[in-house]
Amino acid sequence: LDPERVAYTGSVSKSLAPGLRLGWLLVPESWTEEVVERKRTMDLGHPALDQALFARFLERGDYDRQLRRCQRAYRDRRDALVAALDAHFPGSEVSGIAAGLHVIATLPRRYGPEERFLARMAEAGVAVRALSAYAHTPAGPAGEVRLVLGYAHVPPARIAEGVRLMAQAATG
Repeated sequence: LDPERVAYTGSVSKSLAPGLRLGWLLVPESWTEEVVERKRTMDLGHPALDQALFARFLERGDYDRQLRRCQRAYRDRRDALVAALDAHFPGSEVSGIAAGLHVIATLPRRYGPEERFLARMAEAGVAVRALSAYAHTPAGPAGEVRLVLGYAHVPPARIAEGVRLMAQAATG
């Protein structure tokens, strides 16, 4: 909204590969010299070949196609996760926007308290992470089970199976 005072940044870590360590910074023209100088003196640089190949990837429209593929895949995986939660944990709620690589799932209170739920998962060898693991204070009301469930690298069939195993452990 204010091109003389706002910088735009981005990276390809989630859409291509974190190991590439490629990103970009679009700054107001008045900042260019200082940003270039700071990068030159504070950074060890990035491989020129990786940057040139990514530039070609952009120019040919390949990056746009890659982003569309990622969006479809992540949408399918998120939909599979939400459907599996509905099927195996009726009454569960998924919060947040329908974008990204994980959801926050709030399970019905009958599966709590969280400590008991997590103990059952651990006993069954099912790895899950509670939202409270990311907070310094309690993440929600007592007795509530809120989970952070990632789906980025898991095919829809494995997502459904994982949620089924989680439900089996929760009720067993």
